[in-house]
Amino acid sequence: MPALMMPAALHPGDTVAVVAPSSPFGHRDFWQGLAWLRDRYRILVSPSVLDRRGYLAGSDDRRRAELARAMTDPDVRAIVAARGGYGATRILADLPWDHAKSSPRWIVGFSDLTALHVKSNALGIASVHGPHVTGLGRALPETRAAFLQALERPRAPHAWRDLVVLHGGDTQGVIAGGNLSLLYALAASGDLSFPAGAIVAIEDVTERPYRVDRMLTSLIAGGHFSRAAAIIFGGFTQCDPGPDGVTIDEVLRERTAGLKIPVLARAPFGHEDRNLAFVLGAEVAIENDAVRF
Repeated sequence: MPALMMPAALHPGDTVAVVAPSSPFGHRDFWQGLAWLRDRYRILVSPSVLDRRGYLAGSDDRRRAELARAMTDPDVRAIVAARGGYGATRILADLPWDHAKSSPRWIVGFSDLTALHVKSNALGIASVHGPHVTGLGRALPETRAAFLQALERPRAPHAWRDLVVLHGGDTQGVIAGGNLSLLYALAASGDLSFPAGAIVAIEDVTERPYRVDRMLTSLIAGGHFSRAAAIIFGGFTQCDPGPDGVTIDEVLRERTAGLKIPVLARAPFGHEDRNLAFVLGAEVAIENDAVRF
């Protein structure tokens, strides 16, 4: 399957909307990240982005309206999430997706933003799996450079090298996916779909290996990897063994063995300092222990 439609590449001075569709966040990290973005782009952000309602960044109505405005404002070229956490699935169905198809712009984030990525990609629109605003202020230079490249040179060739090969083989396809817990939740709601022949990128955080086992087992049993060409695992941060001693690497290797497709691990994306942005919907190739975009 060919690469998905890519929104127009950004240029310095373009308008970027900053939104909070999920959980609230620390203000210091937010202001630091926002200051870095403002050095390069015109920022559109509402004071209500700082709202808090329990574990959500304000009410569903607030978060839905904010994101809908960003998706329909003709000046906005990219939408960057302040933070992930939880909440995007609560408003997913009520967003202006028809307008997104006619006037696409980049949606940027990871973790809970997987819900928006999966929906965008299902509509044939590429998006960016990358850091949130709260992570950009303290990000490594390599992480910031990858963020800018994904938005300003989305077709530029690059590669991830020296990954861990769990199951070998060479292949190519369109990269899709995101956070495992969100993929699992979207499967439960009937909203999960991958392009045919997809190379599925997966990461997660603070999940015991047995819970990762449960989610992967359910997705495999549900046929969600039946058309996948390969799987690339990123960071599984703080997914430490329980008293049984079973490691996350053991689970990832054993659960995917029956798929008979290439599987790589330790790719540089996820809830870690080295969270390199990449375009979901781009064509990639797996060659031994490398992924080439």
